[in-house]
Amino acid sequence: MDKRFFLAILLTGGVVLLTPVLFPRPEVPVPATVADSGMAAAVAATGSTTPSAPPTTGGVPTMAATAPAPVAAAVPAPAAPIETLTVRNELATFAFSTQGAQFLRAELPKFRRLGADSGGVALGHGRDALLRYTILAGGDTIPLSTLTFTATREATAAGEALRFDAAVGAGSLRIEYTLAADNYVANVRVQATGLPQPAFLLTQLPTGFDSQEADPREDANHLAYAFKTTAGGAERIDFRKPDPGERLLESGPFTWAVAKNKYFLVGLLTPEGQASAFAELQVTGAVRENKVATRAQGVVVSPLGDAPLAFELYAGPQEWERLVGMGREFEKTNPYGGWISGVVQPFATIVMRLLLWLKKTTALEYGWILVGFGVAIRLLMWPLNSRMMRTQIEMQRIAPLVQEAQNKHKGDPEKQRLAVMKVYQDHNVSPFAALSGCLPMLLPMPILIALFFVFQNTIEFRGVSFLWLSDISLKDPYYILPLAMGASMYALSWLGMRNVPPNPQTKMMSILMPVMMTVLLINFASGLNLYYTVQNLAALPQQWLISNERAKAATTTVASGGGSARKR
Repeated sequence: MDKRFFLAILLTGGVVLLTPVLFPRPEVPVPATVADSGMAAAVAATGSTTPSAPPTTGGVPTMAATAPAPVAAAVPAPAAPIETLTVRNELATFAFSTQGAQFLRAELPKFRRLGADSGGVALGHGRDALLRYTILAGGDTIPLSTLTFTATREATAAGEALRFDAAVGAGSLRIEYTLAADNYVANVRVQATGLPQPAFLLTQLPTGFDSQEADPREDANHLAYAFKTTAGGAERIDFRKPDPGERLLESGPFTWAVAKNKYFLVGLLTPEGQASAFAELQVTGAVRENKVATRAQGVVVSPLGDAPLAFELYAGPQEWERLVGMGREFEKTNPYGGWISGVVQPFATIVMRLLLWLKKTTALEYGWILVGFGVAIRLLMWPLNSRMMRTQIEMQRIAPLVQEAQNKHKGDPEKQRLAVMKVYQDHNVSPFAALSGCLPMLLPMPILIALFFVFQNTIEFRGVSFLWLSDISLKDPYYILPLAMGASMYALSWLGMRNVPPNPQTKMMSILMPVMMTVLLINFASGLNLYYTVQNLAALPQQWLISNERAKAATTTVASGGGSARKR
């Protein structure tokens, strides 16, 4: 087979994997805390964090794409005491404030913090609430953070409920949260009465998250808003996409809209079987910290009428099976592959299902599952790899005859083609054998690329230890696996060159590719390096056997006149 084809395949894979290394996202500084000072800076450049009353188009508030929100006047603290109330189930504790009926934070004791602090994961953003509300009614803007609500607690059949009531102008507003018993979901019901029409509820999504990870910079690189329209697919807007003060408008209706970091998210969902209550999403860029976007503002616009407004609030982990179980394609809040997600997502879904099934079936650690997975893939590929390697041997055997036929009829393309085809026929070799023989080389590539993206933000691997590795989702701190991967890759190349006519280009590639892949993967997830290393080691016995077979085939001479002298 033409070595240029192999080089093209290697370069293609290199381009896919090298892109994030050659063009990395800028490193995100790790602030000690994300407090009001950060928001004050954002407000100074982009306007108030509470949107003002915009003009309306077709009944839905819209804003100019690049016009920052005006700065709101300072509001004195409410005279009534502000209380923080919590509801909890076995998975989470949600905290709410009587100031504006805001959703403050979510504590997730099932997950532990992996940074310097110990304890369970707490979803929050400094002193900012995770959800804040504003009412637009009759042209007036009413930030609910200026109102103190009266709270009542009630046990219902659906779970524990908190009800917040307040007077809004000449009308009234009730916001009720009911926490599910076995999920990270609260059912939210908003009832407004007596408000001038048209009226809208603006729900501000989290402006960011306090990192709970061992690598806060990597965590912050995944900050984004994601949404899915009822008629289309899922999309995301990274915090770094809009410039400071720039506002992006996305028209609904939406099935869901979320704010997310690497492993957790807070989002709003349309209840299953109901019409969407989310008409528009407005995303505004905030001031950068050292040119890096660590904050943004996302606002979901919902019409308010006589009928109650109902939606679901999810604040929890991006567990793949849980998100799938919620329906509404909610698992796509955690898309794989970025701009090539249409290609990567199907393979990533297959790989995730298989790994989770192996975990349930074998009860092994994910490290051992990756070892077994790598060996199993190589065993499944053994027959195809053998066929590919034997095809290469056959092509090498008849290469002199093909060259002779081409030289003999150099001036007549038609005779040259017929002569070459006759050589293939005489030796029972298909002229397309070279291409078909390359298929086994291509089949493992989608799995490797899918695993590359799966390890980027799959919470199932978060904090999982294996042997000397404290977390297989992070890089190997001692660089043992990347070096072992490079060494095993070179060993495969060395065996592949045994009993093959010397070729300077092949020899150069056998050294260059292992070095390049080692440098490329040295800071990638150790689980990915583990899988790749096991794949290489599992392929060594087959490569050795084929090398010996190639040596035996080399002792068989092929008649230069084109007759079949192949050893059978």
